[in-house]
Amino acid sequence: MACRGVFFALTREQDDALVATADDDEVRDFVESVEEQWDDAWLCEVDKSWDALHRCLGDGTLRCGYGRHGGGPLETAVLGGGHHYEGADYVVAHVPAADVPAVATALQGVDEGWLRDRHQRVGQGGMEDFDYLWHYFREVRDFYGRAAAAGRSVIFTVDQ
Repeated sequence: MACRGVFFALTREQDDALVATADDDEVRDFVESVEEQWDDAWLCEVDKSWDALHRCLGDGTLRCGYGRHGGGPLETAVLGGGHHYEGADYVVAHVPAADVPAVATALQGVDEGWLRDRHQRVGQGGMEDFDYLWHYFREVRDFYGRAAAAGRSVIFTVDQ
C-alpha cells in the first residue's frame, strides 16, 4: 500500500454527505467521488510526510482524535477530528468547518525552528528528512489557511 496522504477541503454539501455516510463502504464511495473531482484548488498532497508531521505536531505518536492527547489544534491537523472509517486499512479524519480556523491559526504559529526542534525530539530523521517535512508542512499550513478563509471542512485520507 502506498500510504500517501491527501487533504481535501470539502464544500458544505460534501461535508453533509460525509456526515450522512452509514458504513465504511459508503465512506469509501464518498471519498472516491471527491477524488474523482481532483479539484487542485481544494486538495493538498503530502506524500508520506503525514506520519512525521502528525508526530511532530502532536505527542510524538500516531494516536488519533481531536485534542484528546493535549495537542489541541496542532494535533488535530493531520489525524485529529472525527474518524469516519472504522477499518484498519484506511483513514478518513474529518475536521469540521467550525474547527478549521483554529487549526489554521495554530499552524501559522509554527516556524521552521519550532518544527525542527520537534522533529529532532520525536526522532523523525536527519536534515534531509526535515527538509522534506518542512516543504510539506508549508503546503499544509497554506492549505488550512485557504480552507479556513472559505469556511470549508477538511478531511485527511491515507491508505494503510
